[in-house]
Amino acid sequence: MFRRSLLILGSQLLLACSDASRERHGSQAATPPSARPGRWLELAFPANEAYPHAELALVAKEPGAPILIALHGRGESGRGLSKGAGGWRDDYWLDRADERLRSPPLTAKDFEGFVSPARLSALNDSLAAEPYRGLTVVCPYAPHDQGDGVTGERTFADFLVKVMLPRVRVEVGASDEVKCAIDGVSMGGRLALYAGLTRPTAFHGLGALQPAINASRDDFARLVQLAASRASGPGTPPLRLVSSEQDPFLEAVRAFAAALAASNVAHRVLITPGPHDYSWNRGPGSIEMLLWHERSLRGLNPV
Repeated sequence: MFRRSLLILGSQLLLACSDASRERHGSQAATPPSARPGRWLELAFPANEAYPHAELALVAKEPGAPILIALHGRGESGRGLSKGAGGWRDDYWLDRADERLRSPPLTAKDFEGFVSPARLSALNDSLAAEPYRGLTVVCPYAPHDQGDGVTGERTFADFLVKVMLPRVRVEVGASDEVKCAIDGVSMGGRLALYAGLTRPTAFHGLGALQPAINASRDDFARLVQLAASRASGPGTPPLRLVSSEQDPFLEAVRAFAAALAASNVAHRVLITPGPHDYSWNRGPGSIEMLLWHERSLRGLNPV
C-alpha cells in the first residue's frame, strides 16, 4: 500500500511539473485566433443518474464530416467547466490549425518550430495529394479526479459514449454511420486510451498526444492488458501515440509502444521536437491530431 501511494504521488508530481512547464513556455493568456462565425456549439449536460456530474462540451461543427472527441490536459481541469471545455479552442488554438490545414503548404511557424524538415515535407505532400476537409471536433470538460483510476474513468467513458456522443450526433445532424475517433493530450491522452481500448466498437480511431502514463503504475499495466486484447487486422481502428523529445512521459510512451509491439498490436508512434506545454499543443499537437484522424476516418492513408 505504501509503495502504491508513493507511485501515485510521484505521478501526481510529474503532472504538476508538466503543468508548470505549460505555464512557463506557453501562456494561457495569449489571444487565440478568431473562429469562423457559427462554428462552435456549446452543449450543457446537467448531472443525473447516468453521470453524476454537470458537464459541458464545446463542438466545432463541420457538416457531413467525421467526428473527433478531443480531451484536454489536467491544467484545464482545474479551471472549471467552461475554461476546461474551451481548452482546445482557446488555449491550444484548434481553429488556427484547422485553417492552416485548409490553406497549405504548412510552414515550420505553424508548428511553433517543433517539426523536422522531413515531417513537414511529408505532411505537405499529403495535403497536396488530397485536400483536408475538416472534422466535427467535440471538446468536453475532462475531470482530473478519476477516483481509483478505474471507476472514475469508466464512468467518464460511459458518459462520452452513451450520453454526449448521441446528443452531438443529433445537434450536428450526423447519423450513426458517421465515424467517430477519440484523442487527447497529457491527462486527456490517458483518458482517451482508456475509453478507446475499453469501447472499441464506439470509435473508429484512437490517438494519444503526450499521454500522462507512468510505466511504474498499475494503470499502465492495465492499459497494456487492454491493448493486448485488442484485435489487430483489417478493419481494426488505427492507434497512434505521439510524444516529443522533451515530454516527461516520453519514456513511458516508448515502453507502452514496446508492449504493444510485443503483443502484436498494430500502432504507430511519432516523436516530434518540443516540450510538454501550450506551444506544443498549438503546433504539432493540434495539427497532427486533426490531420491524422481526418485521413484515417475518411479511409485515406494517414501520414
